[in-house]
Amino acid sequence: MSAQDTALIVVDVQESFRQAPYWDASELPTYLSRQQALIDGAKAAGMPIVQIFHVDTDATFTLESGFVRTLEEITITPDVTFHKGVHSALVDTGLDAWLRANGIRRVIVSGIRTEQCCETTTRHASDLGFEVDFVTEATLTFPMTHASGKVFSAEDIRIRTELVLSGRFARIATVEQALASLSAAA
Repeated sequence: MSAQDTALIVVDVQESFRQAPYWDASELPTYLSRQQALIDGAKAAGMPIVQIFHVDTDATFTLESGFVRTLEEITITPDVTFHKGVHSALVDTGLDAWLRANGIRRVIVSGIRTEQCCETTTRHASDLGFEVDFVTEATLTFPMTHASGKVFSAEDIRIRTELVLSGRFARIATVEQALASLSAAA
C-alpha cells in the first residue's frame, strides 16, 4: 500500500471528552505525542487525513456546545471532516463513499476511545473490505468499572482491544510501523 491508497482516520479527538465525568488526563501526554506524530507523519507522506467528530444529544457533544472541536493540543489540517452520531465512523456519514471515490484501500485508525469508536470503526472498515492498521498507542481511553465492581484500567482495555482486533480485523501497529509500511510500499 502507498500513501495514495491509504488514509489516516482520526476519530473523535475532540474537546467534548474533556468535559465528561470519566475524563482522566493521566495518559494524555503520551497519547497526544503519539497521535501528533501519526498526523505529522501522514501529512509528510502525502496521505489523506480524515477527521471524525462525534455529535449527539449529550450536552457536550452537541455542535451548539462549542466542544465539538479538536483537542487544543493537537494540530491537524484534515482533507475532509465527517460528523457521526453512532460508534462507527462509517455509518451514515459518507466516509465509505469518500474512501472509495478516492481510491483508498487501507485505513489507519487512531483517536478516542480505544474500545468504542476506534474499535467499532476498525471492525466496520474490515468488514467493508479495507485493510486496517489499528495504532493503539495513538488511541486514548479511560478506566471503566464492570457491573461486578471490577475496575479495568485503560491499559487493560487497550490489551483487550488488541486481542480481539489483531489478525481478525486489523494489524496492530505502532506509529512508526504504520508509517514505515507506506515507504516500504512506495
